[in-house]
Amino acid sequence: MYVVDRDFGFAPNPFHGFCTLATCKAAIRSTAKVDDWIIGMGGGRLNAPGRCIFAMRVTEKITFDEYWANPAYLDKKPIRNGSKKMMVGDNIYHRDATGHWHQADSHHSNADGSVNPHNLSKDTKTDKVLISRHFFYFGIGAPEIPAQMISAIGFENRVGHRVFRNGECTGLVEWLHANFRNFLNMIFADPFYFNISHKRYSAENNKIS
Repeated sequence: MYVVDRDFGFAPNPFHGFCTLATCKAAIRSTAKVDDWIIGMGGGRLNAPGRCIFAMRVTEKITFDEYWANPAYLDKKPIRNGSKKMMVGDNIYHRDATGHWHQADSHHSNADGSVNPHNLSKDTKTDKVLISRHFFYFGIGAPEIPAQMISAIGFENRVGHRVFRNGECTGLVEWLHANFRNFLNMIFADPFYFNISHKRYSAENNKIS
């Protein structure tokens, strides 16, 4: 579980039938295993503390090159003059025959489409992409999780992610299924920042421009 700082629909990306975490959160992408749940909570920047932005059960874990080359994930490649959901495509990294990283024109590249080395360095700290075919994505419609459930788990909004055993979060997962089963693998509401999908983010100064 971690606090989602900004929600563009980029990290995670819930579009085209899969919820994917392919950028940012290198520590989570490195250590998460198939069948683990990744849960993103709202924080102060989104004015959404205690609310669940998304929850995804990892069903596949692949490399950037596998993600890039697989036609099943073609729609996840960004098209910066396309629709909002195409603008925030997260299938942006692959390596050439020499092992050199390439970064597609995307939310994580510079304004002119050139490589943003700061984002590339952070994103490729681990060569892993998490994919879910069993997810809830709420975006700006994020529901408030009962306070007693959060306190029972021991989660607090703070920097970094927290790791819990599956048994500790059974109640939360069951609550999501009981209340939102009709929205499984669907987009409940747009991302918080969907209206500025054309913007870029840089890890150099933690700014959107």
